[in-house]
Amino acid sequence: MRIIAGNAKGKNIIVPQRKATRPATELVRGAMMSMLEAIAEDWSEVLDIYSGSGSLGLEALSRGAGHVDFVEHERACCDIIKQNLETIGCAGQAHVYCLDVPKAMSLLGKQYDVILADPPYRNQQIGEVLEKLGNSSLIGENTVMAVTHSAHLTLAERYGRLTMLKEHRHGDSLIAIYRKDSSFDSHLPGPV
Repeated sequence: MRIIAGNAKGKNIIVPQRKATRPATELVRGAMMSMLEAIAEDWSEVLDIYSGSGSLGLEALSRGAGHVDFVEHERACCDIIKQNLETIGCAGQAHVYCLDVPKAMSLLGKQYDVILADPPYRNQQIGEVLEKLGNSSLIGENTVMAVTHSAHLTLAERYGRLTMLKEHRHGDSLIAIYRKDSSFDSHLPGPV
């Protein structure tokens, strides 16, 4: 597998040699990045959850993201992400959290401009995780999130403060793009 665009274009990255890990294909990564580049105004802080090999966050770094936090619970995958960061020369612009996603959401203390999610296709609890994420303090004023998922799984139109903008199919994969809905905040009670 290789980085497809940006400063690290053409550099090979390592992927875990396990059937349980299904890295996003070059086609899906390219399509996701194109969709996001047309919408996301800021790439200063990026969060890559269910990182696997880190291919989505690595692609974002290659294309100019300021900093990427990777969240992956498998130690072997965390080590691979660190190796891949060294390979593309971006180790100083990233942090790898070797935790499960719900635990990481409770520990991370900043807002993200872009959130990338490539959860396991067999994960039936992804809707619950996305709902918690959409209601968390990780969502900033202009947060945009991209989620890859199986064509056999239907995602909701809204998760917390995130509303689906569009969804595109690529083979057996779908890419759903969500954005923070600013009208949601106008319904919250103001200071008393």
